[in-house]
Amino acid sequence: MNRFLSVGLVLVAGVLALAQFGCASPPNPPTTNANMATPEGTPDTAAIERELLRIENDWPRVIKEHDGQAVRRVDADDVHLLSWDGSITTKEDDAKFIESGVFTLDSMQMNELKVKVLDKDAAVVTGLMVITNGKIKAPDQTVDVSGQYRFVDTFARQNNEWKLVASSSVKLKNPVALPSPTTKESPSVAVGPAIKPTPGSKPSPVTKATPAAKPSPVVKSQGTMKPPAKAASTPRPQTPMPIKSP
Repeated sequence: MNRFLSVGLVLVAGVLALAQFGCASPPNPPTTNANMATPEGTPDTAAIERELLRIENDWPRVIKEHDGQAVRRVDADDVHLLSWDGSITTKEDDAKFIESGVFTLDSMQMNELKVKVLDKDAAVVTGLMVITNGKIKAPDQTVDVSGQYRFVDTFARQNNEWKLVASSSVKLKNPVALPSPTTKESPSVAVGPAIKPTPGSKPSPVTKATPAAKPSPVVKSQGTMKPPAKAASTPRPQTPMPIKSP
């Protein structure tokens, strides 16, 4: 937005508050009247901080989406914006600038945001903005607005809504080192239930050994086999005795 790209002196918060609310009436002399007004309660500092930080952290989206209506909701009707080129711009100028799409960037980081609550209806926000590859396309040229900018924004509560009443920023000649954005850890992966070990395979039932084949029953010999009788030797023929003659 124009208010982020301004280069010049930072506006004094006290002066801005006076411009918004006008000169305060001189305080009444102390009185002991029993009907004395009750002092206002303590402002809800935490709630104010949350709302203003929400507004500041939404600017990157507003620019990326060319959301001019968001600008019109946040800027007060008489907002004082010191533009990047030193000129003063109005609420409608600011909204149309965003809607035109002439301002492009790769990223915008809002750093070191601090909220100073003045009272329940006034607060100041300071911070450091980092623009990467920021370009503003003019009819005859393209202006590179990348870099780091310190800014101060003054807010006032009007009709129960926080409005930006003044803004100014200045580009740093010597950029400061910033910590790298913290990377969120991936959510822990839930450990699945332990896998039960596969039940051991039951050993195959022991195969009963085939009973040893019983030896074939011995065939009883049919009686004792006597060795065959030796054949009787053939008697030698006796030579006949010579017959004696008478």
